[in-house]
Amino acid sequence: MRRRQWFFSSVMRLFLRCLRLARRRHYMFLKNVSELCSYWKLCTKSLLYNSLTNSDVVIDSLFEPIYWIVDNVTRWFGVVFVVLVIVLTSSIVLIVYICVLPIILQTYPLRWIVWHIIYGHWNLIMIIFHYYKAASTPPGFSPQTKTAIPAVAICRKCIAPKPARTHHCSICNRCILKMDHHCPWLNNCVGHFNHRYFFSFCFFMTLGCLYCSISSREMFWNAYNAVESYYQNPPPVFTFQEKMFHKSIIYLWALCSSVALALGALTLWHAMLITRSETSIERHINKKEQARLKKKGRRFRNPYSYGKLNNWRIFLGVEKRRHWIIRVLLPSSHLPYGDGMVWQTPHFISSKKSVLPV
Repeated sequence: MRRRQWFFSSVMRLFLRCLRLARRRHYMFLKNVSELCSYWKLCTKSLLYNSLTNSDVVIDSLFEPIYWIVDNVTRWFGVVFVVLVIVLTSSIVLIVYICVLPIILQTYPLRWIVWHIIYGHWNLIMIIFHYYKAASTPPGFSPQTKTAIPAVAICRKCIAPKPARTHHCSICNRCILKMDHHCPWLNNCVGHFNHRYFFSFCFFMTLGCLYCSISSREMFWNAYNAVESYYQNPPPVFTFQEKMFHKSIIYLWALCSSVALALGALTLWHAMLITRSETSIERHINKKEQARLKKKGRRFRNPYSYGKLNNWRIFLGVEKRRHWIIRVLLPSSHLPYGDGMVWQTPHFISSKKSVLPV
């Protein structure tokens, strides 16, 4: 009996000892896991923490893979976009010469015929000239070596000094002077040396599309009614040439009207930016800076703005009155004011304010 009690008590003591040991090991295991999680949490925070981190930075980080895809697609399809612009523009010009111009010559009075011929060809020349110059002119690149030019920052990707108003283009993989944006329709960046060409192309292309839409509006309605009559029973008799004429006029009017709306809105946006002497990137930056200073009771002032008219004169390179004609209304290859790295008051602007790199 005693032996049984001793054996039973020994088994119970051994069981309790094992239970205590299991609890101790379980506790140590949980403690080690907790310490390991705390360690990795501390490492993550130490590597990623930044006092300037906000929701915009987090969103940009999350969308970084999408930006990478867009950059690479834009880089490789830039030539396709340029060919598309040339093909669409050429098709519209061809339809105008084959379909619209003969009707104008046959039905319009002489003064309107002269006006259409002069204005139409002038607008076409301005479109071709400015598109070629915008696509072929380098936007201006920041020097990759140390120079005496004052720099306001160091590019994190180029590891080179960045002058004022310079930004890195992830598609061109270079720092662009006074960068506005990368235009896939030009397969080129819009920067200091081709910004005027880009805006002039948008402006004259919008005028050209409006001109084609307005000039062909009556032809469009007649062609549209004719196409609708194709489905009547019995359908009217049209030759193959007449059907192609109807479809060509509808194609011309629809394409020109849609481009006029879309490109017109873009042109107005850039006209607003030029009036404020800002680029698309600077508009985003200045808007944030304006909100930040407003909270402190201060007012933001753009150091590169000289007033609405003077901003346009600087952008277009208008130094004298005759320049409004020979540099704005006629094709001109004159260079913009300055080198895009140092920004000073132009000599033809009467202002005591001096611009410093910011």
